[in-house]
Amino acid sequence: MKICVVSDTHDNYQMLEAAIGEAVVAGAEVVLHAGDVVAPSTLKIFRKFDLPVHVIHGNNSGDLYMLARITSDPQNHLTYYGQDAGIELAGRRIFMVHYPHYAEAMATTGEWDIVCCGHSHKPAIKTIKNMHNKETIFLNPGTTGGVGSDPATYILGDLETLEFTLHTLAE
Repeated sequence: MKICVVSDTHDNYQMLEAAIGEAVVAGAEVVLHAGDVVAPSTLKIFRKFDLPVHVIHGNNSGDLYMLARITSDPQNHLTYYGQDAGIELAGRRIFMVHYPHYAEAMATTGEWDIVCCGHSHKPAIKTIKNMHNKETIFLNPGTTGGVGSDPATYILGDLETLEFTLHTLAE
């Protein structure tokens, strides 16, 4: 199963749509959004792609009530978890939280195959040694919204092979 990991979209509809569009063409079957959607209406962009989307909030979440209402509409295929989420996809245990320090701490527990975060706007794909003398994959897609001088980025990955690549969107 291929996944698309986005974060820190900060209401940039164009970049979010471009990232998801590219990922779908590359075979993505699900989207993980690691926070900072900001305006809940941003999530409506996912309707056109008809993919399952897993969303957490960040530190710029806007109207949490409306975020919950939009994600509760079954037509949107969205699941909203709140501050963090532990999910299983294709037999992989995935933890999502907005903050990198929290994600790194969760990676060290060895309870997760993959941890995803955002917040820093600095993309990263790395492994973190965990308490079971194994490695946990750490993914930070950066800012899919291209906030400030940071480029708009997202991660495309394959849960079978555990191969992940960072993609930069053209502005």
